[in-house]
Amino acid sequence: MTATETTRPREQRRWAIDLRPLRVPAYRRLWLGNGIAMFGFQFTAVAVPVEMYALTQDSLWVGLLGVAAFVPLLVFGLWGGAVADAVDRRRVLLGSSVLLWVSVLGLLAQALLGVGSPVLLLALVALSSVSFAIGGPARGALVGRLVPAELVPAATTLNFTTAMATAVLGPLAAGLILAAFELGVALPVAYGLDATLLVALVWAAVRLPAMPPEPDPDGGPRQAGLRSIVDGVRYLAGAPVLLLSFAIDLIAMVFAYPRALFPEVAAERFGGGAAVGWLYSSIAIGSLLAGLLSGWIGRVRRQGLVLVLAVVGWGIAVALAGLARHLWLVVALLVLAGAADLISSVVRQSMLIVYAPDRMRGRLQGVNTVVVAGGPRLGDLRAGVMGAGLGSGVAWVGGGLAAAALAVLLAVAFPTLARYRAQIGPSGENVSVDRRPRRADGDPAG
Repeated sequence: MTATETTRPREQRRWAIDLRPLRVPAYRRLWLGNGIAMFGFQFTAVAVPVEMYALTQDSLWVGLLGVAAFVPLLVFGLWGGAVADAVDRRRVLLGSSVLLWVSVLGLLAQALLGVGSPVLLLALVALSSVSFAIGGPARGALVGRLVPAELVPAATTLNFTTAMATAVLGPLAAGLILAAFELGVALPVAYGLDATLLVALVWAAVRLPAMPPEPDPDGGPRQAGLRSIVDGVRYLAGAPVLLLSFAIDLIAMVFAYPRALFPEVAAERFGGGAAVGWLYSSIAIGSLLAGLLSGWIGRVRRQGLVLVLAVVGWGIAVALAGLARHLWLVVALLVLAGAADLISSVVRQSMLIVYAPDRMRGRLQGVNTVVVAGGPRLGDLRAGVMGAGLGSGVAWVGGGLAAAALAVLLAVAFPTLARYRAQIGPSGENVSVDRRPRRADGDPAG
């Protein structure tokens, strides 16, 4: 065997997505079940707005679906995190998966029966959002228990890459169903496929080992109430690295998320048609490609600096895409933006899981759920208001430049974030560079 032949596999392993977490049976089952369920969910994500518009012929009702999904996340997201720290996380994930299953079966039933109620659609979407708000923090916090600390970035990358793959392939498959059947048949088929594939997530949750909460430092029983939520917020306020990571993600999404401008730009610059589909899929394609070439992310130690650079890159790529006048160039730049978004998402989630103690991970994942869900929706609002008042070009380009500039200003004003390093010890434990004094329970003092 030549030197070239021995070097090439090593280089491929260096850049290709790191699959080592899949060697852990419990994580592998959860990853597989979650991936299958997410693919199925895309059928419902496409079918529900199509059905709503068919019932009402009014885009306002379609927009209300976003409100119906967002409000439960705000209301139940933080509480779901508290539950994940107070109850066996396996039971939380199983219960939320069953609740999601019930909501999808409700959608299937109303489609088969031809109920035709927009209000019922809103209620079922809200119910599914409640299940995400409760189960999301537990699902995110599970990763830190299932794999060793040095594999957390790789496991997080696998999760995000799988989500992006389903976001690309799922809507395409749903579109084929809607094109192949009359709407009265296509909708039950879409909902039925989602309900069937969701069984995989229920199966994965059943097969997980028990994951009871860690003992409370005060020795008392864990309670998923207001005090628990306040304790989580207080911990976050005393952890500047995590607080700044949430802040920079909000900057990226609120100021530079251009999704609300895609229909107008596609119609004005590119004549509509297939252009809007390319715009909507381009960011997900970039994230998927970045995930497939993400082997290097797990070896990053200066995670804070990489997070800042990724957000700056996201903002610049979005701004340049807003200036482009050729569809292929806009798509290419949004693909780059999607790659930067994948990197920032993986690094930020890895920082959260490894930095925080296990007893706090659920509550912090609850905050993360609110941030991740709220940021893009606030970004849609920002882009829509600016687009209506100043034009789509200013809203798109100005938002991207603002995000990049604010990310730099945040990093300069609060250097703690850019200086953060993730150091994995010989046995796999995380060694933070946070030098603040520690109390007996291991939390930073003050």
